[in-house]
Amino acid sequence: MKAEQDGDLLEEDSPQENGVQTNQYSSISPPASPVVEDEPFSTYFEEKVPIPESVNQAFSFRKLWAFTGPGFLMSIAYLDPGNIESDLQSGAKAGFKLLWVLLGATIIGLLLQRLAARLGVVTGMHLAEVCNRQYPTVPRILLWLMVELAIIGSDMQEVIGCAIALNLLSVGRIPLWAGVLITITDTFVFLFLDKYGLRKLEAFFGFLITVMAVSFGYEYVLVKPDQPQLLKGMFVPYCSGCGPVQLEQAVGIVGAVIMPHNIYLHSALVKSREVDRKNKKEVKEANKYFFIESTIALFVSFLINVFVVAVFAQAFYNKTNMQVNEECNATGSPHTDLFPLNNDTLEVDIYKGGVVLGCFFGPAALYIWAIGILAAGQSSTMTGTYSGQFVMEGFLNLRWSRFARVLLTRSIAITPTLLVAIFQDVQHLTGMNDFLNVLQSMQLPFALIPILTFTSLKSIMNDFANGLVWKISGGVVILVVCAINMYFVVVYVTSLNSVALYVIAALLSVAYLGFVVLEWDCTLYIQIYLISCNF
Repeated sequence: MKAEQDGDLLEEDSPQENGVQTNQYSSISPPASPVVEDEPFSTYFEEKVPIPESVNQAFSFRKLWAFTGPGFLMSIAYLDPGNIESDLQSGAKAGFKLLWVLLGATIIGLLLQRLAARLGVVTGMHLAEVCNRQYPTVPRILLWLMVELAIIGSDMQEVIGCAIALNLLSVGRIPLWAGVLITITDTFVFLFLDKYGLRKLEAFFGFLITVMAVSFGYEYVLVKPDQPQLLKGMFVPYCSGCGPVQLEQAVGIVGAVIMPHNIYLHSALVKSREVDRKNKKEVKEANKYFFIESTIALFVSFLINVFVVAVFAQAFYNKTNMQVNEECNATGSPHTDLFPLNNDTLEVDIYKGGVVLGCFFGPAALYIWAIGILAAGQSSTMTGTYSGQFVMEGFLNLRWSRFARVLLTRSIAITPTLLVAIFQDVQHLTGMNDFLNVLQSMQLPFALIPILTFTSLKSIMNDFANGLVWKISGGVVILVVCAINMYFVVVYVTSLNSVALYVIAALLSVAYLGFVVLEWDCTLYIQIYLISCNF
């Protein structure tokens, strides 16, 4: 096992190791580094936010404010351009009928984020670090590669989203590849905001979320969706008259909302608060406030997603290309060639979505839409870079300078994105977005299986391990989510209509399922091993 490489798996009565405080509630400890350095393991944690003291208070707004930040950074993954595109396609293809799927996916996401936050708070380590301690070398490296693939796929959607927004705002003067380069540059600049204080960085992310809320809220007020239909679609699980298109869209919503790298991100972000992990009361309190904060943050992200679904459900559900073409012609839009003269149902993406809003509701609607997309893409690409840093540091135990870490993680994700931007036209990126959603869907088991396993082990979580209800419900949720996403993959592959691609997909699926089984076997072995060590 990996324990032979990093030292004894169970370190008892070890208050400190390599300058990192161990946890009396956890039987795992931080890894032994081959080189002892004074630099903190991750630059994000150079500053820890202090928690104010309160005497005999069941709830304190001052404490909630101190814990506020990580949940909102995590919630940005629920608002990235991939999610926005899934939202607008849901509205255009199914009207209000799939809002209950969005609600259910957000609730499932909240429960999974709760597990991620608890792991970080209780152990003082994020999920990638725990995987590094527990998995043997080969599964650990393969797991890291799978998570990196998910990050690359998400980052491509985010950066392309920014580039599309810049293209819309410049009336086509900024080509896709130039928008990608601009996004790369400003992301480097914004990432160094944490040098001026962690709270300032979190405030900047809060500002970007506010921009999204105002931008998409403006479109919502402008379109005036049917409120009774909206509430019915949100709380009544139905989809009358739905067919394969709507079913595929429902699966796409789940795949877009629940992202594997976000589990790793959230488990790391909670380490930015000063919590004495030797004090059970403080750990319990931190878990409570982080859950409240995550609930508020995901509620805000859910509302923003609802704004987008409702706008396109009200204005463009069952619209044909002919109708949109006529409207764009009447308003003098230069983009009428995007919509062929036929009676096929309108197909929209982030780019076409902005165009049709401009055709139907005026240029202001297009530009405000583009500003919202820019805020979504910019904020999510920054948190994606943090995810890449945490994952690489955790799985590989790297100790590099701030600039080297950011440069490497950015380069891994940006290179394929730049190639796509150079060789693809801004008007024909919907197919790529579907492919990237499939790619991220396939990586879900490599986050969900470890997080449920490690948070269920008393040898790691002690008094904070998942109870029987959480274990069963968590297992069911993981199986359902993975089954839904595998269905999404099958639908996507069969739509390609190529025998050669079927064969390649079948071979890759065998290798993929083999690795999922290997990971599952490793987690079972870890459970048996750690349980036996307690006796």
